[in-house]
Amino acid sequence: MFASALLYSGLLLALGGFLAAIRRPRRRQGLATAAAGTLLALVGLLSPARESRVRRAVSGLDRFVPAWQFHEVHTIRVAAPPDRVYEAVRSVRADEITLFRTLTWIRRAGRELPESILNAGDRHSLIDVATHNGFLRLMDDAPRELVVGTVVIHPRGPREPLTARVFDGQMPPGFAIAGMNFAVQPDGAGGSIVTTETRVFATSPAARRRFAAYWRVIYPGSALIRRMWLRAIASRAMRARRN
Repeated sequence: MFASALLYSGLLLALGGFLAAIRRPRRRQGLATAAAGTLLALVGLLSPARESRVRRAVSGLDRFVPAWQFHEVHTIRVAAPPDRVYEAVRSVRADEITLFRTLTWIRRAGRELPESILNAGDRHSLIDVATHNGFLRLMDDAPRELVVGTVVIHPRGPREPLTARVFDGQMPPGFAIAGMNFAVQPDGAGGSIVTTETRVFATSPAARRRFAAYWRVIYPGSALIRRMWLRAIASRAMRARRN
């Protein structure tokens, strides 16, 4: 994501400038570099997010989150048939995903939390943990597509129970909803192509700005988790094939 790249490039430039400013001969140059890096980071953090929308719904994710301002897509090819890969999507646990626990520990700032997608154990699949703790299983169309969703920003006031109706109608201002899918397609050679896409739609400018800052900070870790998640799915499907 370009805005996230600007943010982290700016932070690195600012850090380099501050380190250079410690040296007296380079103090002025270092401070100028730090100021430029800080400005670049702010541009990345605060730049507006454009809205996109599907023209025609061809997937479950298209149906539930047809418009978005934030999204990411990752794909992997697996040498296993779609039914086996889909079962792996349902079954992968957090302890099978490289760096998952490290990155979610960082994301929750080391806090001890109840079981959730940010604090998942090794007894249940990550999908089951998510859908028992704040996410809805919106579609489970084996062996083609699994879709889950949640509300990531709520306006102030009483919260209604999360149901699929949230994703079927027009949400009032102040919300941001997120949907994520795993889509499995045959690759024509006995294997599968697995794609995971995440979309977030904010229903007001304030919610969009609030989520944009959060998204741009966590995006590198989020993208890494999804890539490692796909690799864990592939590994589990391949083990099942050997067995």
